[in-house]
Amino acid sequence: MDYSLRELECFTAVAEELSFTRAARRLHLSQPPLSRHIRALEEKIGAQLFIREARTVALTQAGRLFHEETRGILAQLTRAGEAARRSAHGESDRLRLGMVSAVLSARIAEILRHFREAHPSVQIALHDLSPAEQLRMIGEGHLDGGFVGLMPVEPTTHVRFDKWCKEKLLAFVPSGHVLASETEIPLADLRSEKFVAVSNEAAPAFSVFLHELCRQAGFRPRIILESPRAQAVAVMVAAGCGVAILPESLAHFAGRSIVGIPLKGAPAITHIFASAGTRPSPIMKDLLELLKHSERLAAH
Repeated sequence: MDYSLRELECFTAVAEELSFTRAARRLHLSQPPLSRHIRALEEKIGAQLFIREARTVALTQAGRLFHEETRGILAQLTRAGEAARRSAHGESDRLRLGMVSAVLSARIAEILRHFREAHPSVQIALHDLSPAEQLRMIGEGHLDGGFVGLMPVEPTTHVRFDKWCKEKLLAFVPSGHVLASETEIPLADLRSEKFVAVSNEAAPAFSVFLHELCRQAGFRPRIILESPRAQAVAVMVAAGCGVAILPESLAHFAGRSIVGIPLKGAPAITHIFASAGTRPSPIMKDLLELLKHSERLAAH
C-alpha cells in the first residue's frame, strides 16, 4: 500500500504526542492539514488509528500495531539520507555502536581493530550505555548495533541478535573475605552473603540469569544494593558492602581490593551483539562476520 512520507510523519507525531495540537506544532503545520493527512492514512489502511475525544487522543489497537511496525521507518529514512549526503560529499561511512565499558574486553578491541583495517574509511562511534539503553536506541534508530551482553528476556522487534562469544562468571569478594584465598567455590557457598548487583532496569537479562543461577544453587540472593553500572558494583564490593557475581572481564577493573573467584559448575554466559533490522548493511555484515569468527581472531 502506498503511504506518503508526510502521512507517516503526521501519524508518528500524533502517536508520540497523543495530541493533535502538539503534533501540529512539532511539524510546523496547522491542525487542518494534519487531520487531513491522518484521515487519508486511515482511509488507505481501512482502519481507525486514533480515538479522538474532546481533550484526549489515544491510539486504537490498529493504531498501536501500525505504530509498532512503522516505528523505525522514519529514522531509517533519515539515516539513508545522511548516508547519501556523506557519499555525495566524499565523506566516510559511520557505525554507531553501543557497549558496556566495564566489560570492554581485549577481544572486542581486536575485532574493531581488524574491522578498521578492512574499512579504513568507516568511522566507528562508541557509546558507553547499559544493555537496556542500547536496545532502546537501536530500536529507535539512534544506534546501528551494540554489545548488549545476554540475550534479552523480553521479545524485541526489528532488532537482530547474534551470538559471538562466551565468558566465565566469577564471584567477586573483598580482598579480606574468608573465601578470598579459594581457587574455586560452588555458588552455594555464598548463600549467607549480602549481594550487590547490577540493577534489573539497566541489565534485565543478566538480573534474571543471576536469580535463576542462585535458585538452582538452592538459595535466593539477598541483594542489598544495586547500581546501573558494573564498575560501581565492583567498587561496592571493594568497600565491603557485599559480594557480587560478574563476568570475568570485570577482573581487570578489580584492582587489589577485591578478588574474583571461579564458580564451580557455573555455566558460561553467552554474549550477544544486537543490530538494527533483519537486513544488515554490507558494512554491518562485515562486522557480524568478524564477530562470528572472533575466536579465531583471538587466537592470532
